[in-house]
Amino acid sequence: MNPRVELGGVWGKSGWDVFARLIGPWSVDLKQDISMLRLCPRLVLSLVVLTTGLSAYAEERVSKDSVAPVPADSKRYEKRPDHDPNGIGKFYMGREIAHVMGFAGAEWLERSSREEEERLTLLVRSLHLKPGEVVADIGAGSGVISMRMSELLLPDGKVMAVDVQKEMLDRLQENCETVGVRNVEPVLGTQDTTGLSDASVDMAIMVDVYHEFEFPYEMLKDISRAMKPGGRVVFVEYRKEDPTVPIKEVHKMSQAQVRREAEQPEFGLKWTETIHVLPRQHILVFTKQQ
Repeated sequence: MNPRVELGGVWGKSGWDVFARLIGPWSVDLKQDISMLRLCPRLVLSLVVLTTGLSAYAEERVSKDSVAPVPADSKRYEKRPDHDPNGIGKFYMGREIAHVMGFAGAEWLERSSREEEERLTLLVRSLHLKPGEVVADIGAGSGVISMRMSELLLPDGKVMAVDVQKEMLDRLQENCETVGVRNVEPVLGTQDTTGLSDASVDMAIMVDVYHEFEFPYEMLKDISRAMKPGGRVVFVEYRKEDPTVPIKEVHKMSQAQVRREAEQPEFGLKWTETIHVLPRQHILVFTKQQ
């Protein structure tokens, strides 16, 4: 924790330090300025009151800071005015975060050509799901992937379908009811939390969504918290290494970038394998360490 407290651009804990920095920007000779202040008792008194108050405020802020540190968001993320129009101008570990697909894009997620383009059946088969497992579909949208996985988890397993958009979850629930799927549970998350219980998930999967997380560090930390030891975290992302993949650049991720972000020590995730069976995406699998 940095013990220095910022007071409108003024740093320091002692009243003297605050005073010195208040007058410093306009002072050529600080000692000479102090000598001159002896001729102005009222000004001196005012400055003493001001600096004492600022000092007390600073000490109070330092005390609070020891309990509630400055959010790390400002250190992890960078805002750049010059950026891809398909991104939000926020960068994480050198990568620009993409705009989120809203509820208006639900029909695109459910398009009939998606099976041919992305081979969803092959994707789900490649995951080697087992009956009884609990799978978290992070960024589940309208449930296309959730419903495909749910059948393989019967009779006792289930899919926790996490999304931040209530409209998406409502549509997902309607879709499940239409086809008679009963082991998919909608979970309303936030921009930085999943809403999942600790150590409750056997596998978490993110299909073309991780690159859109506004807070990828916080989300991955929360996903890791929800994983059982030995559980798998799966990223499905369009291949940035392949210029022929017809997707906007900010919606692609390279294997190297995914690993760089996922294998930070605090997450406890270790790369296990990359599965190359899909025409446009790669499937990166990480294992939660014991």
